[in-house]
Amino acid sequence: MKKIKIIVLFLALAVSFQSCFEDFDDNLQNITALDIQNFIYSAMNIWYLYKPDVPDLANDRFASQNELNEFLETFTTPEDLFDALNAPQDRFSFIVDDYRVLEAALAGISLSNGMEYGLVFYPGSETNVFGFVRYVLPNSDAAQKGVERGMIFNTIDGSQITNQNFNLLRELSSYEIGLAAFDGTNITPTGQTIALNKSELIENPIHIASTFTIEGQNIGYLMYNGFTGDFDEQLNNTFGNFQGENLSELILDLRYNSGGSVRSAIDLSSMITGQFTGQVFSTEVWNPELQSIFENNDPEGLINRFTNTIRTGAAINSLNLNRVYILTSPSTASASELVINGLDPYIEVVLVGGTTTGKFQASTTFYDGPPPNFRRSEANPSHFYAIQPLIFTSANANGVTGFVDGIPPTIEFPEDLTNLGVLGDITEPLLEAALDEIFGRSPKSNVHLEYKKAGNSKMHLPTYNRMYVDDVKKPID
Repeated sequence: MKKIKIIVLFLALAVSFQSCFEDFDDNLQNITALDIQNFIYSAMNIWYLYKPDVPDLANDRFASQNELNEFLETFTTPEDLFDALNAPQDRFSFIVDDYRVLEAALAGISLSNGMEYGLVFYPGSETNVFGFVRYVLPNSDAAQKGVERGMIFNTIDGSQITNQNFNLLRELSSYEIGLAAFDGTNITPTGQTIALNKSELIENPIHIASTFTIEGQNIGYLMYNGFTGDFDEQLNNTFGNFQGENLSELILDLRYNSGGSVRSAIDLSSMITGQFTGQVFSTEVWNPELQSIFENNDPEGLINRFTNTIRTGAAINSLNLNRVYILTSPSTASASELVINGLDPYIEVVLVGGTTTGKFQASTTFYDGPPPNFRRSEANPSHFYAIQPLIFTSANANGVTGFVDGIPPTIEFPEDLTNLGVLGDITEPLLEAALDEIFGRSPKSNVHLEYKKAGNSKMHLPTYNRMYVDDVKKPID
């Protein structure tokens, strides 16, 4: 089921949204499952990218509203209907039963102890799982407890982590992890434990921004972990600082960036460059019905262009670079891939790390408001269901899209779980590999063992492997 359960500190969120809605329980009697399902069907029938591949979404599928209602009533829940209306190739559309929490998560708010981790299976095991710390959020409980990147843990509350219980790391508000050592083959418990507690945190996607002076050159380094619109101004200020450093090269670390706002991706790409303002960054391809309408009514609306202002209207601080180095991994997805693909026709893009996810479709949030736009401002106050379906694919200025197998790196250099290094340090393996390429040094050897992945700390968030637009403003009436 493509239903996202977003776990946050709901009580605080409920208070912040209380003034916007009447009490949910009082209004529940005024809404039926059929009403919600009609909203879902109507939005999917208009906007869904893969509509031609879902026979039940065909315009002539039902002869009357009564016939449609009979079809909708065969589904027990809105989630069941949404699943049935998803095309087989769709890995990314989802539904939520409380869009207030979705909106908070899209703003970077979640219930977290600050430990961002990956999960892999023990070598040779199909059940036992261990975690490794990818990074730690500042001022979080994990940071205060001394959790550091590279730490290995294999138990939760004294029990071995397995493929059956690792979701407890996400579901529990507090737990104790048991640390271990890993030599590439064997997991050895150390006997040390760390108790962690979650609270409502806002993650600043600008995790590290620094400049290295090496051999007389100033090299910028930016670890950017999510395309979160609320931080666009701070991102622009970061590039303002880079401008003052007179950078010769920029290393953009997107290895853990699984996506977010399309607008933020365009702005970031415009900050890296600046010499292409007004030129085509990407084009949108919608389902055939909408594509025909848009091409006839507003063909310019299908084009996203490099810009010289961020969404607030502030002037973009641009570096005017002709080359960028981007650190990637299988967790690099969606809006991150949009940046890579969008820049590629214009400047040299050197990828260092692993092959990306392969996500080139965008989505948006549809609420139970009047069609065709289904906007938040007119949402039915009697329920909080919303859907986030794929609505278009993105192609770059050369028409490149459809990279379902991901974008391969220029220099393959996967992370080594036995030697993750310190993020932002010039000896951290991926960063060092990029610096070696910049300065023509012989790359370090990279013995990498493949491990079967079980998940990570962000896989259940709505921004995970997502690329979304904040609103759909298209002339389809």
